[in-house]
Order: sequence, then C-alpha cells, then structure tokens
Amino acid sequence: MDERTRLHNEKMKRIKAARDEMMKTKTEEKGLIIVHTGDGKGKSSSGFGMIMRCIGWGMPCAVVQFIKGNWQTGEKRLLRDRFAEECRFFVSGEGFTWDTQDRDADVAAARNGWDIAKDQILDPDIGFVLLDEINIALRYDYLDIDEVVDFLLSRKPHMTHVCLTGRDAKPELIAAADLVTEMTLKKHPFDHGVKAQRGVEF
Repeated sequence: MDERTRLHNEKMKRIKAARDEMMKTKTEEKGLIIVHTGDGKGKSSSGFGMIMRCIGWGMPCAVVQFIKGNWQTGEKRLLRDRFAEECRFFVSGEGFTWDTQDRDADVAAARNGWDIAKDQILDPDIGFVLLDEINIALRYDYLDIDEVVDFLLSRKPHMTHVCLTGRDAKPELIAAADLVTEMTLKKHPFDHGVKAQRGVEF
C-alpha cells in the first residue's frame, strides 16, 4: 500500500468513527415540515422527487397543486396515469395569478386547495403531502399564513411529512419548518429568450 492510499484510508476511518458517534445522538423520528423556496429552479422538482421516493417505499402520499391550474406537467401525467393508487393528485388553482386577473377567484381556489390539503394531512393513511406552489398563494395573501402555520404545528399528525414549495416563503413558515432549502438562481435560459422546455421545467 502506497503512502497516499494509507493516509486516505486513515482519514476515512476517522471520518467514519466521528459519523458513527454523531449518529448515536440522532434517535428521534417525526414527520417533517419541509420548505423549498428561493428564486432558482428545482423547488417543485425536488418535492416531486420526494413523492417518487415515497412511492418507492410504499408510503401513500398526496399532491395538492396550487396556482398552476390546468397546466399539463409531466409529474401530473405520470402520477395520475400510472400511480393513482399510490398518490392522490389534486389541482386547486385556476392558473398563474397573472393569467386569471381575478383575485376573488384566486382566493377561492386557494381556499379550496387548503381545505383539500388539510383533509389529506389529517388522513391517517397518508404519510407525505406535497403542497406545490402554496408559497405563491401565501405570498399574495390568498391564504392566511398564521392559519397555515398554526395548523401545521398543532394539528398535523406527528409522523406525517408536509412539503411546501414556491418562491418567497414567508418568515413565519420558515421559522416553523424543520427543513428549509433555498434554491438560488445563478443562470437561466429564459433570460436568453429560451422558453420553458418540456421534461425540464414541466
């Protein structure tokens, strides 16, 4: 064994020993409140990645999609066509807010979506609920942030995971969450005249 390999192996042994010691302290299990926010791409994509992970583990899950309305996405097609029994899929929004031009309709759609979301979160058969783009509804005050946070903290079953996506997550939600990831935009083809691409953005 050469010196470089020996030093590498010793370093990996130290890392493993430290990690094993750290893992002894990680014993709690709980359903997480997860927030994906930021101006970068990947918030919904990551949420749907967790939906696929749940399906892979046989964990019943649900999606409540806010804002996007009847926009056809690959995720919706896949889950409704092939995994309808494993994952319930609801669409509450009537479209992007700049398309509807009707605040009352947007508020009504968001309220309907939140009612559906609460039912799914409280359902003992469901282990993971994705609230896709709910942060947009919260940003425009279509939903009351205090009501949403209070429900998640006081009524969400202990082992149920809830993921909330969308840019501009409110500080109250970030404070309440167990896990927050902010996607940061570095570069996007849209800024250079390239429209949204099927399979990448929808």
